[in-house]
Amino acid sequence: MARVAALLSLLVLAACGAPRPVPPPPASPEEVAQLARAIGNLDPSVAEDEAERAARTALDEAHQLAQEYGVTDGPLIHNMKVNSGLRPRGLCYHWADDIEARLRREGFETLELHRAIANADNPFRIEHSTVIVSARGQSMEDGIVLDGWRDGGDLFWAQTRADADYDWVPRQEVFAMKLARDPGIAVVSTAE
Repeated sequence: MARVAALLSLLVLAACGAPRPVPPPPASPEEVAQLARAIGNLDPSVAEDEAERAARTALDEAHQLAQEYGVTDGPLIHNMKVNSGLRPRGLCYHWADDIEARLRREGFETLELHRAIANADNPFRIEHSTVIVSARGQSMEDGIVLDGWRDGGDLFWAQTRADADYDWVPRQEVFAMKLARDPGIAVVSTAE
């Protein structure tokens, strides 16, 4: 009976979502240019070629991951599929880990990557992870959120301070808060 109820709930939730391309289409040259411009405008020290490369890499990686993760639904439905074993990856931290790893391979000299978590202290919302790009030496608050999970592979990006949906906290601060609250938990961090 519980399985039937879960399946019906899943179908009801799926019916609420608007139809969307599966996977989302690759980014257009205009989308790459917009994100590159935003990254380049973070600080005069940001190299134009690095801003363009970061934009293209983040957008292309989000599109590629949507295919690899088998995204066919919105993020919450996809999370349920991952958690029930129907999909191998695609939780928000998978997106953040994979986009960050791909961007790090670029070896940027004028850009810096940060990790952040939102809602870690809010029991009424799900915890959410992302990667943020900033000019080298700037804080994540002065950067741009690169969120592949939020729109299921259609990369969401916005200045960190302007992200109306999430209040981002540095990942290491969240880990420290969790460890202080429960010293028995294991917190694993692979990169800042």
